[in-house]
Amino acid sequence: MDEESLSQARHRMVTEHLRGRGISDLRVLAAFENVPRHRFVPPELRASAYDDAPLPIGYEQTISQPYIVALMSELMRLTGTERVLEVGTGSGYQAAILAQLAAEVHTVELLPALAERARQTLEDLGIQNVYVHCADGSLGWPVAAPYQGILVAAAAPAVPPPLLEQLDDGGRLVIPVGMSTRGSQQLEVWLKQGSHLERANILPVAFVLLRGKHGWK
Repeated sequence: MDEESLSQARHRMVTEHLRGRGISDLRVLAAFENVPRHRFVPPELRASAYDDAPLPIGYEQTISQPYIVALMSELMRLTGTERVLEVGTGSGYQAAILAQLAAEVHTVELLPALAERARQTLEDLGIQNVYVHCADGSLGWPVAAPYQGILVAAAAPAVPPPLLEQLDDGGRLVIPVGMSTRGSQQLEVWLKQGSHLERANILPVAFVLLRGKHGWK
């Protein structure tokens, strides 16, 4: 597909799969219009880049379904001034979307090859407010804490305590929790207000599993 065809496919994705399924935050919709998802998938899958489906990116990992990326981004309720943390960089696509919505993004990836590939893709696209770190994401990234928002792109057995500790007062944590068994993961949103934590269940999801000290063994 040429660039014009890819651009048209991206617009259809936003109109049909995002706006058409209830994503209404105009900043989120604009971010999806601006970020070329086809740059984050393997070359042989570029024709499928704007399908509303996850795609393999190697190393038994995937780039998430656009609707789920949009929903999680919308649930963060970002205004553009925040410093946010992403756990599970993967392809770098979610980080690129967050870069459009927040002031500063720190993203942590356990696998060195994926971290380097994502870093290169973000650099090639001229995205300068994303910092890619290769480390155990279940421990967060305490150097840059606190974060006004944290998004976890892999399913944890429970919310990792370091992430709640690194969440700023008034901050929101969006995370899938549960096992890989079909229908056993739930997308959760946590709101931190002082020492009080509120949790809301959003919908069932299917993510790769979070690895690391506070992930699945």
